[in-house]
Amino acid sequence: MKLMALQLLLWYSALWAVQEATPLGPASNLPQSFLLKCLEQVRKIQADVVVMQERLCATHKLCHPEELVLLRHFLGIPQAPLSSCSSQALQLTGCLRQLHDGFFLYQGLLQALAGISPEVAASLDVLQLDITDFATNIWQQMEDLRMAPALQATPGPTPVFTSAFQRRAGGVLVAANLQSFLELAYRVLRHLAEP
Repeated sequence: MKLMALQLLLWYSALWAVQEATPLGPASNLPQSFLLKCLEQVRKIQADVVVMQERLCATHKLCHPEELVLLRHFLGIPQAPLSSCSSQALQLTGCLRQLHDGFFLYQGLLQALAGISPEVAASLDVLQLDITDFATNIWQQMEDLRMAPALQATPGPTPVFTSAFQRRAGGVLVAANLQSFLELAYRVLRHLAEP
C-alpha cells in the first residue's frame, strides 16, 4: 500500500515536470548581456545546490529526495511554478515575475533551513547569497523595462521543522525542488538568449 502511494506521488511529480516543460513561444527583447549573466548565475546556483546535496548525503546519509516524497507533503514544501515561461504564448512579464517570485520563495525556504548542521551551513550561506543576487538582478531588469509590479512579492508561509531530521530532510527536498526549478529556468533563459 505504501509503495503504491509512493509510486503515485512520484508519478504526479513527474507529470508536473512534463507540464512545465512544454515548448516556449517566441524569444524576447531582453538585453543579451542580461540573459547571458542570468545563464551564468543559474549555472553557479546549480553548482551550489550540488555542493549542498553532496554534503547532506555525505554527512547525514540523505541522498535520495524521491525517498522523502511523503515527507515533502507533510512538511508543506512548495514548488515554484514557471507556467508563464513555458506556455506556447510566452508571457515575458509573467515569466520574469515567476522567476523572481520563485527565487524569492527559495530564499525563504533556505532561511527556514538555518541551523541545519555545521557541515552544511557554509554551502547554505553561499546558496542564499547567490539566489538573493539573482533575484535582485531579475527585479532590476524588470524595473529597467518598467515591468516590475508596484510591490515585490511577500514571503509565503515557510515550513516549520520540529526536529533535526525534518530540517535535514527538508534541506534535501528544497535542494531537489530548487534544482528542478533551475533546470526549467535555464531552459527558458537559453531560449530567450537565442537570436
